[in-house]
Amino acid sequence: MADDSKKKGFNFYWIYILVLGVLAISFFFSESYKPKEIKTTRFEKLVEEGYVKKLVIVNKDYVDVYLTDEALKLQEFKAINKKAFTTTPEASFVYNIGNEQVFYEKLNKIPNGNKIPVDYEKDSEMVNTLVNYLIFFGIMIAIWLLVFRRLGNNGGPGGQLFNIGKSKATLFEKDTKVNVTFKDVAGLEEAKVEIMEIVDFLKNPKKYTDLGGKIPKGALLVGPPGTGKTLLAKAVAGEANVPFFSLSGSDFVEMFVGVGASRVRDLFRQAKEKSPCIIFIDEIDAIGRARGRNLVQGANDERENTLNQLLTEMDGFSTNSGVIILAATNRPDILDSALMRPGRFDRQISIDRPDMVGREAIFKVHLGPIKLGPGVDAKKLASQTPGFAGAEIANICNEAALIAARKNKQHVDMDDFQDAIDRVIGGLEKKNKIISPEERKIVAYHEAGHAIVGWFTENSHPLIKVSIVPRGVAALGYAQYLPKEQYLYTKEFYMDEVCVYLGGRAAEDIIFNKVSTGALSDLEQITKMVYNMVVIYGMNEKVGNVSFYDPNGQYGYGKPYSEKTAELIDNEIRLFIDESFVRTKELLRSKLELLHELAGVLLEKEIIFREDIERILGPRPFIDKNPELYATPSTEIPEGIEPPLVDPA
Repeated sequence: MADDSKKKGFNFYWIYILVLGVLAISFFFSESYKPKEIKTTRFEKLVEEGYVKKLVIVNKDYVDVYLTDEALKLQEFKAINKKAFTTTPEASFVYNIGNEQVFYEKLNKIPNGNKIPVDYEKDSEMVNTLVNYLIFFGIMIAIWLLVFRRLGNNGGPGGQLFNIGKSKATLFEKDTKVNVTFKDVAGLEEAKVEIMEIVDFLKNPKKYTDLGGKIPKGALLVGPPGTGKTLLAKAVAGEANVPFFSLSGSDFVEMFVGVGASRVRDLFRQAKEKSPCIIFIDEIDAIGRARGRNLVQGANDERENTLNQLLTEMDGFSTNSGVIILAATNRPDILDSALMRPGRFDRQISIDRPDMVGREAIFKVHLGPIKLGPGVDAKKLASQTPGFAGAEIANICNEAALIAARKNKQHVDMDDFQDAIDRVIGGLEKKNKIISPEERKIVAYHEAGHAIVGWFTENSHPLIKVSIVPRGVAALGYAQYLPKEQYLYTKEFYMDEVCVYLGGRAAEDIIFNKVSTGALSDLEQITKMVYNMVVIYGMNEKVGNVSFYDPNGQYGYGKPYSEKTAELIDNEIRLFIDESFVRTKELLRSKLELLHELAGVLLEKEIIFREDIERILGPRPFIDKNPELYATPSTEIPEGIEPPLVDPA
């Protein structure tokens, strides 16, 4: 059936194009030839020289002037009488006669004028003009129908013009093949349990209603981008034996007033007919923003009307039994409170970035289709990519396969995965980037400063790699760490982290007695980190145990504290950073010989790993958890890299 409809639609478009072309050609050639009007002097000269064959007085208003065959052969008249697709003689010129009696008197006074035959004719000019206008409007109507036909989704002559208010949801039923199942969704075990429960509600409603329970009306999937919200919904479509409507929040939005609300009504009308069924709205924040925040009128009113209709359909006066709403967003803080209440979205399913176990499961899913070489370990890759979402892990696996293919390998090895992670995090390696020896030396000491401070501070993350190979747009080097799996951070942790970030600039100041622009990203991270400590987490004694966190934007563009408090916050942030800088410089001065040695090795090798650092700096004085996860055999490149906690110099 699908193929037949596509074929009919194809023929229908060609009919439109054919009709449009015929109308355009007809209009063009109907207007392509009009005789040129001439003045009295020109008319008298043509008659006097014997070039006029005959005259035809039309409607006693004007005269059509026909030239002789000999005249038409002359150079000055060659461009006349060239109308296409006809052999009928046409008038060469038109002369406005004014008064008929005066015209005859004037014609008889001209030499040879009385020898020219004169005929009379009634012109249907008004009819011709009307026909031309009809052809023109026919072209406009054909274009109009062709354009508006594309606004809908289905075939049928003219049907799309009236389908603009129809729902754009894609329907997946039993006969529609969806390849994604719950087996393809890894690392979201808790979320899968709740989603599978909703599917079970629709398959076996009696199991729950017998105990007095009610089927939930909606579930909201909340989580950062790339964590698998849409993938989970696809799995529901693949697993459920009920109709599944899928669309995006932006599909409701249109430039025409009332279209969004109309599409919501049509969506729920179709869902009622297919009940029991599931409706999935991706990126619901496109229409679900809190009402009244933006005072700008116009399109905002249309969005709010769409939201009002959605609220009514989800839990209004009329009931939609058997219709469950799934929605996904990564911005739950901006959604309207009426949309979030129980009865509309009865449950919120949090889909966070996966932990180590989840990442390992995700790696196993994406490593399945790849031809792996010996030594590729999903657990090691998972341990060395904390904070990565499922989409980022999929990207790394794909990049590794592409890199191996580029090198004409038969298998994808661990070094390919490292190159892929390097490329995803730091950008493409700039092999042809020319750096002066002086700049290269500054970068080496900068990165060595980061490494030494991170090695000798207790709460910093374990170091696994230091590089001074240029990558990306402006990355001249970086130090990479293996962040711990933790959810609570202390003030001591932030104090050590600030020192690690300041290690590069402090090393430049000690060695060269000047600082460079290489610490730009470090300073950005430090400023944000210390500001959060003071303003959000209440980790400053003078500011106190207060938090000015504003996730919902209720303070607008203002500040929830006075100018005096703002000045205190600025002073405390600056004081904390200054004290940390002094502490960092003291630490580096005490390890000055190690700083020179580590920078020298970096200048020689460009990339050094943990084993090289440990050989130079000695064993780390603080205990590392799970050291086997980042241990690097001396014969191979380490298996994976964590995003740099210290940004490139």
